[in-house]
Amino acid sequence: MSSENDRYLSEDEFCEQFKIAPRTAQRWRQTGDGPKWVRIGKRFIRYRQGDAREWVKAHTFEHRADELQRAG
Repeated sequence: MSSENDRYLSEDEFCEQFKIAPRTAQRWRQTGDGPKWVRIGKRFIRYRQGDAREWVKAHTFEHRADELQRAG
């Protein structure tokens, strides 16, 4: 029995869940700014639900000063 964290999201599902444009997800893959991702074959990109959640948690801030402190 696999956990919800092991579920893989398609690029469309990932973008819908986090309310981002597909082009943003594509740019994040190029720059390394987004969550970990998996390429399956030549055309299929998947995001593991657990990796996406970890990425969101790492980008959650209490206030702007918290964000600036972690960035510097």
